[in-house]
Amino acid sequence: MPHDNNDDVDWLEEDLADSPKIDNKLSNKWRILIVDDEADVHAVTRLALNNISFKNRDIELLSAYSGEEGFRMLRDEPDICMVLLDVVMETENAGLVLAKRIRDELKNDMVRIVLRTGQPGLAPEQKIIVDYDINDYKLKTELTAQKMFTCVIASLRAYEGLKTIEANRRGLDKILQAVNNLYKTDSLKELASGVLTQISAILDFGTEGILCVMSEVAADNNPIPTVIATIGHPRDLLDQDILPDDHPWSAAILQSFRDKKNSFSPNVDVLSISAAQGKQFAVAFAPARSLTPTECNLLDIFCDRIAAAFDNLQMFELLKTTQEATVIALADLAESRDANTGGHVRRVSRLTDAIVAELLASGKLGKDIDPSFISFVGIASVLHDVGKVGIPDAILLKPGKHTDEERAIMRAHATIGEAVLNHSASAVEGISSLSIGAEIAGGHHEHVDGSGYPRGLVGNAIPLSARIVAVVDVFDALLHSRPYKDAWELPEVIAYIKERRGTQFDPDVVDALFNYLEVHQPDWIIDEGH
Repeated sequence: MPHDNNDDVDWLEEDLADSPKIDNKLSNKWRILIVDDEADVHAVTRLALNNISFKNRDIELLSAYSGEEGFRMLRDEPDICMVLLDVVMETENAGLVLAKRIRDELKNDMVRIVLRTGQPGLAPEQKIIVDYDINDYKLKTELTAQKMFTCVIASLRAYEGLKTIEANRRGLDKILQAVNNLYKTDSLKELASGVLTQISAILDFGTEGILCVMSEVAADNNPIPTVIATIGHPRDLLDQDILPDDHPWSAAILQSFRDKKNSFSPNVDVLSISAAQGKQFAVAFAPARSLTPTECNLLDIFCDRIAAAFDNLQMFELLKTTQEATVIALADLAESRDANTGGHVRRVSRLTDAIVAELLASGKLGKDIDPSFISFVGIASVLHDVGKVGIPDAILLKPGKHTDEERAIMRAHATIGEAVLNHSASAVEGISSLSIGAEIAGGHHEHVDGSGYPRGLVGNAIPLSARIVAVVDVFDALLHSRPYKDAWELPEVIAYIKERRGTQFDPDVVDALFNYLEVHQPDWIIDEGH
């Protein structure tokens, strides 16, 4: 009868993602399955392997009495290391059929299969070794206790080696996936949080008690551990900013900063990550079990890749800051010709970001929106009137209404700005603040009903960025005085925008604006220029 035992083998636990969860209270044994239709063979095998251990782990023997029963046990029981398989059972080739099903149906290339036969004429050794993926072939008459011992130990050693190789492969796969995801983040705290999440996934021990700290250097050149991300750790550590001296992990983390290397101890494991320009990070965690040498090696590799990710992030932030400074300088240049507009472009930028956040929260932003759009649209909005640099002062600064001819010249600022920004954006690959700025400059005077300029675009033919800034630009312009008008009161502006919802303005954008104003009631939308 089948031996009913659900003990799991606690071996190379990085494989747990694809196998049943292990209860560490269960025994840690090498599991060997005997598949033979003769009860005496099971008894003799158990006697021969009694009290044998390998690498301080005992052997657990399972029994199946037919090929079909053996298949079910291999399918349902976890981590069977070896199969001692009879050839002739319910049919003359039942063992051969099972050997093929193990490899082909169960896709199990790890388990070591040793064929045993008492009728070699029915299963010639040379043919079987060539035609079937087995690991050894023995006659039952030659398997003395000593030879059985040798066969089993050799098979277990081979199984152990294969599991180690597979564990390394899976760990490296996880690292490659993790680093690929981390390179997509664009802020230090997001990257640090991603590092913690990916480490917990690689080690598969959950997310309890993990934190990431960055080293700031004090006046005496001693490291100051600054907490930038936590998982499963008290959230107030983030509020405290600096890791308290009395924290149980503080000494180990400080030592890691000084030594600039990983450390693994019974109380806490600390990963040291050294990025460019002297930046140092430490990831500290307390797994419920000791890490295997394989896991420690994988973490060394992971730290090297994460250091590169931090370096790339720093370079990205530098480029982003430089780009933002350049964009603001261009906007300031255009705005400097009209002192009466005050902080118009900065308010437009801030309100644009707020509306994008509202659209995202309400699910109205669109699933196909590139994440770069969210990052760049706010800063790009400051360029909406950059084309005004091409408009003569006599028209741009005229205190009264424009003539039809002057109005046509004034409207040309949309296409001027679009052309200038498109030319600059062509030198930058992909989406940038310049490419989005070109969309906004050329489209923020379009109306969703097609009555706007310069092209008379309708609805979604107008870029989303331009539809957002169309609302924001008018909203802010009406709230503040201009050479040709006095400032309006907020209720008047809201009524004006609401009246043109669905004709001049995108309804979703208008709703997002009103929701933001109602919920947040920002006082910065009206400044001293009002």
